[in-house]
Amino acid sequence: MQITYPAELPIVSYREEFLQLLQTHQVIIVSGETGSGKTTQLPKFCLEYFPDNTFLIGCTQPRRVAATSVSSRVASELTPHKDLVGYKIRFHDKTTKNTRIKFMTDGVLLAETRKDPLLKKYGVIIIDEAHERSLNIDFLLGYLKNILSERADLKLIITSATIDTEIFSKHFNDAPILSVEGRSFPVEVRYIDPKNDKEESSYVEQCVETLKDLHRRQVPEDTLIFLPTEKDIRECCGLLDGKLSGCLILPMFGRLAAADQKKIFKPSKLTKIVVATNVAET
Repeated sequence: MQITYPAELPIVSYREEFLQLLQTHQVIIVSGETGSGKTTQLPKFCLEYFPDNTFLIGCTQPRRVAATSVSSRVASELTPHKDLVGYKIRFHDKTTKNTRIKFMTDGVLLAETRKDPLLKKYGVIIIDEAHERSLNIDFLLGYLKNILSERADLKLIITSATIDTEIFSKHFNDAPILSVEGRSFPVEVRYIDPKNDKEESSYVEQCVETLKDLHRRQVPEDTLIFLPTEKDIRECCGLLDGKLSGCLILPMFGRLAAADQKKIFKPSKLTKIVVATNVAET
């Protein structure tokens, strides 16, 4: 099977170095900045290194929507062998007997340790976004360290933002660190003039008014809005509904049904306004 890699992703140029580390070390820490391509390409590197094995390459994600969307992306890159990629989240198991790369939430992998204490069906486990340090991730890191001595054949890869890599390396007996740069994009920061700040308005109402003002001043573009709670998200979507022509208003939060979460990734002729929160869930 011929595996190809997007040349524009920085991590692709580190492929040979990663494969060498995989050959000589049981644990590897990958320090990958945003946009490096680590989440989508590391599982493919491992599949290339172990093409004929039947074990699973398990890849954990802190959020369900990440597990499902990344699985879809990697499957599309492996066409016509997309059946090698699957995912498992709470209440949804989209894996088959052909699955080799399995994306899942960290909570799912933790739950699997009850029936499979040594995680024998996995040959490689990738703990992605480990710097988020949720309880599930911390439990997994401790548990995996304990079973590594009993699973000499198991490879563990931990990815993190640069801030925590030394901590993870020390925890796993000075495991090697592979640092990969990310891709940066220009960001413009604007602030609302305090003179126009209406004290009687809530931050959700101010958010809605700001978005409406932006759409009056310039050509509407896809927009991502972050708000603290599910209640705020629902209120914001309700206030925006029908107020912006040619726009599709989509909520995004942890308890939202998987089918509704996938809507934000579907192509649309309408301008998308995604109102989201950033809360980890199983």
